[in-house]
Amino acid sequence: MAKTMSWLARPGLAAGIGAAMLSLAIMPLRQSSAAAAAGIHPGPMSRAEAFARAEWLTALGRKMFFDPSLSASGLQACASCHDPAHAFGPASAAPVEMGGANMDRPGLRAVPTLRYLQAVPAFTEHYYESEDEGDESVDNGPTGGLTWDGRVDHGADQAKIPLLSPFEMGNTDAADVAAKLRKASYAADVKAVFGETVFDNPQDTFDAAAEALATFEQSGPDFYPYSSRYDAFLAGKATLTAQELHGRQLFEDPAKGNCSSCHLSEPANDGEPPLFSDFGFLALGAPRNMAIPANGDPTYHDLGLCGPQRTDLASHKDYCGLFRTPTLRNVALKKSFFHNGYFHTLRDVVSFYATRDSDPGRWYAQNADGTIRRYDDLPQAYSDNLNQDPPFGRKPGDAPALTDPEIDDIVAFLGTLTDADLLPEPSGD
Repeated sequence: MAKTMSWLARPGLAAGIGAAMLSLAIMPLRQSSAAAAAGIHPGPMSRAEAFARAEWLTALGRKMFFDPSLSASGLQACASCHDPAHAFGPASAAPVEMGGANMDRPGLRAVPTLRYLQAVPAFTEHYYESEDEGDESVDNGPTGGLTWDGRVDHGADQAKIPLLSPFEMGNTDAADVAAKLRKASYAADVKAVFGETVFDNPQDTFDAAAEALATFEQSGPDFYPYSSRYDAFLAGKATLTAQELHGRQLFEDPAKGNCSSCHLSEPANDGEPPLFSDFGFLALGAPRNMAIPANGDPTYHDLGLCGPQRTDLASHKDYCGLFRTPTLRNVALKKSFFHNGYFHTLRDVVSFYATRDSDPGRWYAQNADGTIRRYDDLPQAYSDNLNQDPPFGRKPGDAPALTDPEIDDIVAFLGTLTDADLLPEPSGD
């Protein structure tokens, strides 16, 4: 599918603005009730002024992103769960992170990466390909949104979630965040970008913080460098090993891994690098993870699109168990996988895809009578929602879709998707 970035978000553009441009007067935001209702935006600006303002917002958002004083505990920053050294994902292997005022509240889902979200489309229940990328008559179903359940479309809205979540940064409301920003060492920078009256209205302050964080998270060098060896390979500037090439072939083969049916691996028609996601939603049947405290309640189920964190689609029973397809860029750095963090190695993830249905006893617990509790994290009423496309859909006892060597080859290929800035420094030996 075609992914379109605005001129302001394209890699390298903002970085190319000269120092002289930064000396331009920053347009303060108009603090009116109408502006607040529509989201805070500046008045008309020239292209140069827009670039300069983006630079200021990026610098301000970076300070906020690493500032633990914005949390109720004073111990948790955005970077605590979205570690730059781990592609802005968690550094730990825990399935969920701890947060809250006393850092003792467990989350409900695994923390996703913040890299390569710049082209995620707005959520829609009916996604059609653009005319130059596919059959635009085909309804691809629910697609888009920035969270596991697609409940927000914009970076500023996504940034507000952890700030106010009781099991994340734990602030009570916008006024709570505004009070912390008013005391921050960079409060003068907030005024410089958003105007002297930005602290007069707590909602304006909160919206300003969200905009700054969202702008930082559009920084090309930080969040979408496209610097992996696979990117260099696509550009004709690097080679892949025989194993990696075979892994790529298996990744794209619809009769084998079939991974690229959702994790798009080819450049778009306009040459834009692949994001390794179609941003659609699938129910994959990951085993129930009892390491998540919420799952200690047998009546609790995380059903993705139909709740409980998303509430507007609760009546859509055909959406229950569906979660958004994440990017596979930098996937080799992850320490927990799927929305519930059940798996901890990439090889186990690929093996699960290959044998979920042919060898369910390998992944799911047994009942007292020895039968297998297949798909044990999804109530049986929603079992028809499970994805059955290859490599799924086999019968117990069938040959797996992939052999062990083939699984190793796919894992090797996935290792080529790690960005250059995240690779270990070469040894001097």
